[in-house]
Amino acid sequence: MLAMTDAAAEAISALTSQDGQEAAGLRFAVQEQTDAGAQLALSIAPAPEDGDQVLGTEGGARVFLEPQAASFLDDKVLDVQQDDQGQLNFAVMQQPEG
Repeated sequence: MLAMTDAAAEAISALTSQDGQEAAGLRFAVQEQTDAGAQLALSIAPAPEDGDQVLGTEGGARVFLEPQAASFLDDKVLDVQQDDQGQLNFAVMQQPEG
């Protein structure tokens, strides 16, 4: 199952609370699948769609995973990183083995 860092959970909570919709979440969907992996589309969704896997944190961050995305992200960690311009970007990394 996709894991989330605390920083990613805080960023998701901040993004989804801006709309004032308590049930909103960050939705991952596979846009295109290639031999090298999958290209993911991210969006703020007011609610999960039918078939979505729903992940939540105690802090209220919600992530909706479309079935293909859930399968692709099963062994990954969602993090947030700051670029040179100070923009926050979501990053998906391999979960450490252990």
